[in-house]
Amino acid sequence: MSFARRAATVLAAATALTVGLAIPALAHVTIQPGTAEQGGFTKVAFRVPNERDDASTTKIEVSFPVDHPLAFVSVKPLPGWEVKVTQGKLPKPVKTEYGDLEEAVTKVVWSGGKINPGEFQEFEVSMGQLPKDTDSLVFPTKQTYSKGEVVDWSDAPKTDGTEAEHPAPTLKLVPASGADEHGMASAPASAAPAAAAPSVTPVAATSASDGTARLLGGAGLVVGVIGVVIGALGLRRRPAA
Repeated sequence: MSFARRAATVLAAATALTVGLAIPALAHVTIQPGTAEQGGFTKVAFRVPNERDDASTTKIEVSFPVDHPLAFVSVKPLPGWEVKVTQGKLPKPVKTEYGDLEEAVTKVVWSGGKINPGEFQEFEVSMGQLPKDTDSLVFPTKQTYSKGEVVDWSDAPKTDGTEAEHPAPTLKLVPASGADEHGMASAPASAAPAAAAPSVTPVAATSASDGTARLLGGAGLVVGVIGVVIGALGLRRRPAA
């Protein structure tokens, strides 16, 4: 095999390795934080990354559960985005400590803004009272791109534990520990006010930086491998003294 053919083989293998390293860095639409206490109220953010290089995300549609409806839902205004909250009649009334719930929020849609390639956005929602008779809430989400493509993040978790192709954002619910009369977790008296409801934005920035660092580190490893292989091929081609 000639040196040129050997070099081409090395480059092809390196390219495949680079793609393999980049795949885990791709992000899905998720809910942050991913865990809340049963019976309480919580603030979450639907974290939406733009996964296209040639289009922007222009619309996000989040469906809320009707089998375990939430009596109280409010959204945080986001500059540049319009929000529409839709309430609908439930298939059957749900008993709560505030009475029978016959209607609840079934959908929240953000539109009019733009998430450019290489960027992400967080859409914050305050909601409750979280149910006590289930260990998770699923929020199927549709992501619309500027070229008309719609990605449906609604796949249920797989039974074997592996991740689905388009997993739906899922909020895990855990038993309450030390809740007050409103179902909110009690904070220590010495804790600062901000500690009770931390902003999710710094967490998002850290996550994005970590993914980029891992991708660049993987790319550096591939370049190193290419250099070693090409150097070895060069030594083999050097005539003996």
